[in-house]
Amino acid sequence: MQAAPVRAIAIPTLSDAFRGLESLLMSGARRNAWTAVLEDRKRAKDRVETEHVLEAAATRTPQAT
Repeated sequence: MQAAPVRAIAIPTLSDAFRGLESLLMSGARRNAWTAVLEDRKRAKDRVETEHVLEAAATRTPQAT
């Protein structure tokens, strides 16, 4: 009868643990950065729309009553 082969299990090192933690934290940072980009785009779009409304109001002539 033959003995079952022994499998070596790699024990994670401290640097592996830090890399895993860094990866977890950076994924959150990327998500937050993308959210900030989307908010900036929305503010820019709103600002352009507001400028168009103000320009239209400024060029409009008052109507006689």
